[in-house]
Amino acid sequence: MTERSCLAIVLAAGEGTRMKSAKPKVLHEVAGLPLVCHAARAAQAAGQADLAIVAGRQSDEVLKAAARVAPSARLYLQHERLGTAHAVLAAREAIAEGHDDILVLFADTPLVEPQDIAFLRSGLADGAAVVVMGFYAADPTGYGRLLTEGDRLVAIREDKDCTQAERAVTFCNGGLMAIAGEHALSLLEAVGNDNAKGEYYLTDIVEVAAARGLAVVATTAEEESVLGVNTGVQLAEAEGVWQARKRREMMLAGVTLVAPETVHFSHDTQIGSDTIVEPNVVFGPGVSVGANVTIHSFSHLEGAIVADHAEIGPFARLRPGARLADKVKVGNFCEVKNADVATGAKINHLSYIGDAKVGAGANIGAGTITCNYDGFLKHLTQIGAGAFVGSNSALVAPVTIADGAYVASGSVITQDVPAGALAFGRARQENKDGLGTKLREKLKAQKEARAAPKG
Repeated sequence: MTERSCLAIVLAAGEGTRMKSAKPKVLHEVAGLPLVCHAARAAQAAGQADLAIVAGRQSDEVLKAAARVAPSARLYLQHERLGTAHAVLAAREAIAEGHDDILVLFADTPLVEPQDIAFLRSGLADGAAVVVMGFYAADPTGYGRLLTEGDRLVAIREDKDCTQAERAVTFCNGGLMAIAGEHALSLLEAVGNDNAKGEYYLTDIVEVAAARGLAVVATTAEEESVLGVNTGVQLAEAEGVWQARKRREMMLAGVTLVAPETVHFSHDTQIGSDTIVEPNVVFGPGVSVGANVTIHSFSHLEGAIVADHAEIGPFARLRPGARLADKVKVGNFCEVKNADVATGAKINHLSYIGDAKVGAGANIGAGTITCNYDGFLKHLTQIGAGAFVGSNSALVAPVTIADGAYVASGSVITQDVPAGALAFGRARQENKDGLGTKLREKLKAQKEARAAPKG
């Protein structure tokens, strides 16, 4: 089947009014990826060569989103909302190019698996003119029923139009469809709008094809795979299904999830084997974690690369551009952003390291911050290999702490520290005998005066 050419048409023009949002429905996200991208990516994974996006409102934004996973996708506009068959024909120019297979996908159905799409295409390769994706519903109420005679699909009947016998059918329409390219335009153009809404329904193509004696069949997918997103509630349901799949995938690949249901992944999260992820960890987009890493509870990672044998958290935050080498430790309540941290370096407690380079084996004391922003520009802090930065130090960038240098605790460092040097950047301590007692008495009197009744 791989030699067959294919066009996937993703319908993304729906208004999504039930989302109660100014944002187009297909730009809402599951696992940090817009819905339209999930459909596009599934089609590509099943061997799709060309992609057409049919959009309406904010079409440029829809195409821009789809380009994240399909840079060569072409945009077609559905100016009027006249039904799903009408939407497919908005891509008439692409359909006319003569692909062997035409796939029709829905941008608001983000959980379709690549193998489900492959089954659709295999039906065309076996000689069918139309292949419909169906599923067996636990409760078919509201779904269109797939009516079959033997192996043939003869009609798709909307729930409200079903007879009593047809209403008992649990084989339902999943929406996705594959059409043989040689018949596609002819079948689509034959779909009429003689119905209560005056719309052109893609489902009618089944009866049109059957009436012409063409083979029409149905494939079967899991019910969750064809879950459509029309409301915020369904969006959350789709997120839950996606996360459950990803957790299972991770665990089967050798990742230990101590409390799987509490870990949140992004669409592109990568984690190596023998890594342990404790409860309540969030992976935002762009995270790659190596093998034998431990990520402690309540940590948040986004746009970060973590090498093997590192230890993160608890309560650590890795922001975009954080790049941690082997055996790095980033401890509790630490934040790292746009920083390269070399092998074996330690940032153990309550520190912020941003726009920095930290050398191998360096030790960053508790409460240390890199003061990287002057209100207009970001500046680089460089901390050399084996350097020691004492607790509660402020490193004012641009500044370099060279290899093996030592920064005394509580220092504010504004100048470079040479290799092997010891830097003090703090005021000299002075003790004033008895002044502490006098100050306490003064403050106590002020407090009592404020508390005394007036008048």
